[in-house]
Amino acid sequence: MQQVTIKTADEIELMRESSSLLTRVFDYIDSWIEPGISTLEINDRVHNFIVDKLNARPASLGQYGYQFVLNSSVNEVVCHGVPSKSQLLKSSDIVNIDITLEKNGFISDSSKMYVMPEALLPARRLVETTYQAMWAGIRIVKPGAKLGDIGAAIQHVAEQAGYSVVREYCGHGIGKEMHEGPNVLHYGKPNTGMALKPGMTFTIEPMINQGSAKIKTKKDGWTVVTRDKKLSAQWEHTVLVTEQGYEVLTLRAEEV
Repeated sequence: MQQVTIKTADEIELMRESSSLLTRVFDYIDSWIEPGISTLEINDRVHNFIVDKLNARPASLGQYGYQFVLNSSVNEVVCHGVPSKSQLLKSSDIVNIDITLEKNGFISDSSKMYVMPEALLPARRLVETTYQAMWAGIRIVKPGAKLGDIGAAIQHVAEQAGYSVVREYCGHGIGKEMHEGPNVLHYGKPNTGMALKPGMTFTIEPMINQGSAKIKTKKDGWTVVTRDKKLSAQWEHTVLVTEQGYEVLTLRAEEV
């Protein structure tokens, strides 16, 4: 993990631009994602939209040897789900779509859960609780707050609902590089860890499991699943520490 980079005012404007473009990608997906579509078609449509319509670069493509522009993590997949022509969304599925986008040298990162029309109540509850856990962490952000405060807030919401927090993956600093410092854990103790400073940009992206926190990586080397095969959910935003508190750079229209 690289050192923490404090963004200048000009760099923050570029981060806002790339993040604004990424929100348009999710608006685009909202208009057509439905049962029956393959996760590879989602990938291909998003690829074309980012390149042709937004004149931007899908930052995940080629990163660490990855051959797609997004992760599509369905049901028990915790993260890094690989798009596939043969994987068609079912009417009861939940799926996380995780996308990175680079414009003018700066990267934004966000993910959203999509709940198919016949998803059962326990799945919907997990998705909503994970969303609330992410926001509990985001609301902590301000100068002087500690990284442990963010993790503790997320962990409290998840565990109070009877869920578990995945430990192996975390949020991260972001800017010119997809992964910068600091690591942003989604569990922890209050008043521990690095103090936040204005100009820091990082992701908050909790992965919350319905059952055990234990996970494993499939033979493809990418797809991470729950060991007990129960559901997992994730939401993610790119966040800026401001002089007064926080700004969610990837905030979508339905969240305003």
